Amino acid sequence: MLSKRIIPCLDIKDGETVKGINFVGIKSVGDPVELGALYAEQGADELVFLDITATHEGRKTFAELVKRIAQNINIPFTVGGGISEISDADVLLRAGADKISLNSSAVRNPQLINDMADAFGSQFVVVAIDARLDDSGKWVVTVNGGRIPTDKELFSWAKEAQDRGAGEILFTSMNHDGTKNGFANEALAQLSDELSIPIIASGGAGKMEHFTDVFTKGKADAGLAASIFHYKEIAIPDLKDYLRGEGIVMR
Repeated sequence: MLSKRIIPCLDIKDGETVKGINFVGIKSVGDPVELGALYAEQGADELVFLDITATHEGRKTFAELVKRIAQNINIPFTVGGGISEISDADVLLRAGADKISLNSSAVRNPQLINDMADAFGSQFVVVAIDARLDDSGKWVVTVNGGRIPTDKELFSWAKEAQDRGAGEILFTSMNHDGTKNGFANEALAQLSDELSIPIIASGGAGKMEHFTDVFTKGKADAGLAASIFHYKEIAIPDLKDYLRGEGIVMR
């Protein structure tokens, strides 16, 4: 088994870390630089910072915050939100980001994935997919922070993203997001079986057992969570110790 990663996610709105349930009911939970530094100190393997309203409000991800993060954090971090052209990514890379995350912009312009991978290398490009399981059993890809459904379907879109040069897929189940009832393990396992690049699981973490399940049943390469870390419900060192006790190889 390849070693697994624990990735705290910090959703950023107006320069603050925020959290909601099913992408609504947003409230502030602290300073992103301070929180990120704390998680790095506690043993997080990577961090993800997402400017959750950048695409919706037509703004660019703010590079100043990225510079502050890079100055204060010594583990890899990914930045996403409002990245729609090479110059946006270039600014973030120069500011200190290790990877960029494409979501709505890649759905609207899939060639952007090719362009980013060609310009910076696949290892720099994470394609984030927010999808919702509909009543017919189809995983519908959404954009603009989950506000708008599209005609794309999770598995075919993830495969296309890989073929275009994505280095990782970050899949968030909108049905599970913020519910703390566990990850979408069936869909994650299918993604893992169908793709050759790492899959980051997001949406639904509520207790340590959920991470055991996501790494075994869901076959994910990394488990991403937000509120359980922000609200100190689970400490990262305790989680990693628990998972090692479960026989899971941690980074």
